[in-house]
Amino acid sequence: MEGGKEQGMLVVTGLMAHQNPLEQLQAKFKEVENGFKAWLDKQSMPVEAAVVTATGAVQGAAIGALMGTLTKDVSSSFPTPPQASLNHQAMASLKQAQALSGAPWVQARNFAVMTGVNAGLACVMKRLRGKEDVQSSMVAAFGSGAMFSLVSGMGGPNQAANAVTSGLFFALIQGVLFQFGQKLSQPAVEDMYYSRTRSMLNSLGLQNYEKNFKKGLLTDNTLPLLTDRDVKIPPGPRLLILDHVQSFSSTF
Repeated sequence: MEGGKEQGMLVVTGLMAHQNPLEQLQAKFKEVENGFKAWLDKQSMPVEAAVVTATGAVQGAAIGALMGTLTKDVSSSFPTPPQASLNHQAMASLKQAQALSGAPWVQARNFAVMTGVNAGLACVMKRLRGKEDVQSSMVAAFGSGAMFSLVSGMGGPNQAANAVTSGLFFALIQGVLFQFGQKLSQPAVEDMYYSRTRSMLNSLGLQNYEKNFKKGLLTDNTLPLLTDRDVKIPPGPRLLILDHVQSFSSTF
């Protein structure tokens, strides 16, 4: 018996040793992430907003530093002509180029502010409104865009106007992206009315005829009422469908 137990322990130990280290790391990270989220949900709104803002800022700083490193400080290669020789539009364009192609620490600062403010405002709006929708997302984007403009110095001399303009631009882009993402994540309303029909056709190997049902508006509710004249498809597949409907009429 003891020998069998020792052999079993050796087998388990061997299996654990042969586990993919990457999978172990992912599982551990997921466990920590879930624990952190559970703890955060129990905190007050100010504490949660502060933690989320700090976390977002750290992530943004890492992204900004990486971008600044990859661009190798392109802004340093830009000639800086005397400001007196530039009109307001040209000066604004130069500041925009410098803001988006600065040194790693500059990019880290800019992106930390942008992502931190966005995450914090999104958290506050979700707590206040009880949901995460396009309005909350656009408010967070407006705040992050305005702060990014102020910190980076992007735009002309009127910082207040530049902040509002940048905020509106960020909010508009975020609103479009949010709505687009919502449409991609939601199933087509039409398909919801043909789920049982699709399942039936797939089981019979006749999925190519789903379009015929949709063209005739033959939804799931009409399946028990089908007759030989209703299904506009070739005789062979039509007979199989009608036989299936009659056999399973009690389930429809």
